[in-house]
Amino acid sequence: MRPKDIQFGDVVLECKNLSISYFTRAGEIPAVIDFNMTLRQGESIGLVGESGCGKSTVAMAVMQYMGKNGGIVGGDILYKGRSLGSMSNEELRQLRGNEISMVYQEPMASLNPSMVIGEQLMEVPLYHENVTRAEAHERSLQMLADVNLPDPERVMRSYPHQISGGQQQRVVIAMALLSKPSLLLLDEPTTALDVTVEAGIIELISQIAAKFNTSLIFISHNLGLILETCDRVNVMYSGQVVEEGPVEDVFDRMRHPYTQGLFGCIPLPGTDKTARPLVPIRGQLPLPHQRPSGCYFGPRCDHFAAETCDSGLIPMEQVSDRVHHQVRCRRWSEIDWSSYQPEGLSTEAMEAGDSVLQIRDMRKYYEVRDNSMAALMNGKRIRYVKANEKIDFDARECQTVAIVGESGCGKSTFAKVLMGLETATDGQVVFQGSDLADKPVQTRSPQEIGSVQMVFQNPFDTLNPSHTVGGQLSRVIRKFGVESDPEKIRERVYELLDLVKLPRDFAKRRPRQLSGGQKQRVGIARAFAGNPRMVVADEPVSALDVSVAAAVTGLLMDIQRSYRTTLLFISHDLSLVRYLADRVVVMYLGHIVEQGTTDEVFAPPYHPYTEALLSAVPIADTSIEKQRIILEGSLPSVLNPPKGCPFNTRCHRKVGRVCETDVPPVQEDAPAHLIACHIPLEELRAVPPVFEQADEDGKSAAE
Repeated sequence: MRPKDIQFGDVVLECKNLSISYFTRAGEIPAVIDFNMTLRQGESIGLVGESGCGKSTVAMAVMQYMGKNGGIVGGDILYKGRSLGSMSNEELRQLRGNEISMVYQEPMASLNPSMVIGEQLMEVPLYHENVTRAEAHERSLQMLADVNLPDPERVMRSYPHQISGGQQQRVVIAMALLSKPSLLLLDEPTTALDVTVEAGIIELISQIAAKFNTSLIFISHNLGLILETCDRVNVMYSGQVVEEGPVEDVFDRMRHPYTQGLFGCIPLPGTDKTARPLVPIRGQLPLPHQRPSGCYFGPRCDHFAAETCDSGLIPMEQVSDRVHHQVRCRRWSEIDWSSYQPEGLSTEAMEAGDSVLQIRDMRKYYEVRDNSMAALMNGKRIRYVKANEKIDFDARECQTVAIVGESGCGKSTFAKVLMGLETATDGQVVFQGSDLADKPVQTRSPQEIGSVQMVFQNPFDTLNPSHTVGGQLSRVIRKFGVESDPEKIRERVYELLDLVKLPRDFAKRRPRQLSGGQKQRVGIARAFAGNPRMVVADEPVSALDVSVAAAVTGLLMDIQRSYRTTLLFISHDLSLVRYLADRVVVMYLGHIVEQGTTDEVFAPPYHPYTEALLSAVPIADTSIEKQRIILEGSLPSVLNPPKGCPFNTRCHRKVGRVCETDVPPVQEDAPAHLIACHIPLEELRAVPPVFEQADEDGKSAAE
């Protein structure tokens, strides 16, 4: 969390009554309406809200990247007192990348794949400043070191595809900061990154901003990141700011129903799927040409009052005289916020049944041929990628088992073996009494394939764009022998659409006619079309808005309860895992380093890797004090894994040489709570909790 006593400088950016529209054949589309914001030197402001609310449009307007069909139709944007709209193209070119820079969500979209990184970095000072190539090279090298990239010389010589996603994002940040800009815009800069890499990037952004006194506009749907990085926050809905003020004041005393709705959609440390379930925001964001009169949030608001909320432009009102906290709501002072308890998702607890999946000593190796001269000389031309090493765990009927870890730790490889897309090298994968370890999908019966289904991260890539939703669901029903009669198949399609809460006429639609959340619901319907006993959900909500993600999460729980399905939930979002899972399996470099019930894994004793993962989780709660553990270095190569403990090269609690030479013993803290670590359990139990509740004076409970 940012310190409270920061003194900010002069105004860098000012948006005055800003309105932005796009002009299409269908007419004018008002994207942003009456947007006001003042940003000072060294200050950071967060823009939050659902997709389509206008956050990125504001950023593009600041950069003057609105395209031929977009433009400012009201108000103005002033940079250090000058109107950006009145500047010439040449002035804007000199400004971009020099005084104003932007970091985008997908780093590879900002990097030229055909140029080495060094040349791309050097372009910035060479274009904007009168420097030599030698000076540009030296500055680029130093900036790579400033963003904590190992071996900057190697990175300078590398092409973008030769470094990891986290390293690519650090290169893009280095590029944006090379000319020491006064203003840096960050548009979802960590969405596609692992939680540990994300924590490192956020730490880096805070350090760099402090070092160069840079002003930040941080766009994100992750409220925890906003709390950690920003001084002020603007909550946007359908093109308007509905609440704005200091981050802590807005988070602790939110006064707009939409802000309350966003917080109801995210799993905080105290949220529980039975006692304190998530509360999805009903309905959908209105399209710009379908906005209601009065309050745009009215149709989705529990506090809507006819004749009060449905007429005229709703003005911003001051919430407190103490701080600059404003809200766009006519009823904010009438609502009893302390007693407002909206109805959440189903709270009925589910009791797990018999064991349906037993994984015993499963290994998955990939053979790699090495034709290098060194390999030819020592005779070791064949090497092995140990993607999964001695995997052991069980899953029971109607239980949710989460598999967590960084990218490259072997989660998806295990899922492929279970689905039959790969076969195991050794060990057993026993599902409902049948060993599927060496049984590829081509040799499995329709019943075996239908009994284990998968919900993928990106539904659009797995839905056929040329077939209707009904056609794709019907094919699954026929393929797995659920029904053969056309009339019964049609009824089953309608039942599935009812199950995932989609209108029945969606059976006639094609994927391109659906939103991201609707496509994911179709993906879930397809997974359950074959009456599966187990569903593997691989990051099923990571690409969705928080409101849609909450609804999809609730949907999975409802269907699981109805069908008593076992759910394997693969994710790097430990907040969601804490809310959803019954058991957690923590993987690192192909090994299981810890497993147990959710309560056991999320409290000491932890494996040091579990502790680091928990520390990296951004928490949108000002009352939570969190231990800060930033993992150094990258995940080791699976071609050359460390000897001894696989985590020893990055472990902040490494005890000595034994970690480098000996495989750690598996210690049992409680029945089925297993930790693979050399540190004695007594010492691990003495480790302070990662999350602690602070009292009113800001001190943790442990103090």
